[in-house]
Amino acid sequence: MRCQRCGNEDMNYFYQDEGVWYCRKCIGFGRVDVGKEPITRPCMRRRCKCHYTLPYPLTPKQQVAVASIMQYLKEGKDVLVYAACGAGKTELTMEAIQWYLCQGKKVGFAISRRQVVLEIQERMQQAFPMLQVIAVCEGFTDITDGDLIICTMHQLYRYHGWFDLLIMDEVDAFPYRDNALLEAIAMHACIGQKLMLTATPDEDMLERVKRQEVCMVELFQRPHGYPLIEPQVYQMPKASQIVWMLYFLRKQKHDGIQTLVFVPTIHMANTLYRFLRLTHRCAVFTSKTKEKEKVIDEFHEKRYDFLITTTILERGITIRGIYVMILCADHPIFQEASLIQMIGRVGRNIEMPKGKGVFLCSHKTTSIKRCSIAIHKMNQTL
Repeated sequence: MRCQRCGNEDMNYFYQDEGVWYCRKCIGFGRVDVGKEPITRPCMRRRCKCHYTLPYPLTPKQQVAVASIMQYLKEGKDVLVYAACGAGKTELTMEAIQWYLCQGKKVGFAISRRQVVLEIQERMQQAFPMLQVIAVCEGFTDITDGDLIICTMHQLYRYHGWFDLLIMDEVDAFPYRDNALLEAIAMHACIGQKLMLTATPDEDMLERVKRQEVCMVELFQRPHGYPLIEPQVYQMPKASQIVWMLYFLRKQKHDGIQTLVFVPTIHMANTLYRFLRLTHRCAVFTSKTKEKEKVIDEFHEKRYDFLITTTILERGITIRGIYVMILCADHPIFQEASLIQMIGRVGRNIEMPKGKGVFLCSHKTTSIKRCSIAIHKMNQTL
């Protein structure tokens, strides 16, 4: 009694239908009968004579990181890349993608969030113009096979036993973190090596490195060589935070700089938007937002001076020349990893490597303090 997709052996999750047992733990991904493999399309492998091109050459430190990654992968080892936000984690994977595809092996790139899947697909298609790079996520499931597959973590259920190299970005983030079901599906999707990427490794990952189950490669320098943006923390009552925010936004608008305003809840995001939309060029972006791609595209086109958002945009998204402000940064939802990721949106572009990241709070939480310490330590290694 073991599910071949998710590895479940708990009898409480099995159900019998006319004498046939099946797993209900992963039933949301389709039924799997006991003793049978999940039904997936045959995996088509072909040797791809490919090479990648980048708008900028890799820096010396990036080249060292890539060499270490390739050495470990060729030795058959899994790799954890611990790299600062904006250090070029995606670019670090391209040598491995090229090598595996040239060997006739299958490569998948799994990401937690749908918006980031679409962004990475576009970047990979630009880097590998000779390949068919496909995105598989909500709204994009008509085509599920190509030379290089970029998908959400949930979509890995389609690829049981497919990937010789599975690249996994944001492995510390929701919904993958602490999700035994998704971990099992990812494990069965990969028949070779895993290349895991994160800017905020959790204790479990670091323990796996100590036990030598995974090899770790570190990179804290961004390509432009400037240090990471360290947060400016201001303590004040909640009412004063709104006044301070409006003053800050007015000044940045005058300077022609866009701002991401992070808030802890969808209700607060919508309330702020209703309050400000009549007098400011702004938009709101949450998990409930319709036409998400349209809102992001319009923000890229500078139709808005600022975007009010929740933690849904804390990772993956890259917007040139923005500042970040976090309202109620002492809210419990803002953990150390979230704060590091949000401040990591600033200073990513070589044309604007500096910027401002502001935390507004009633008191300094442990997460705020640890975020500041972690970023400072990364800058000390440069």
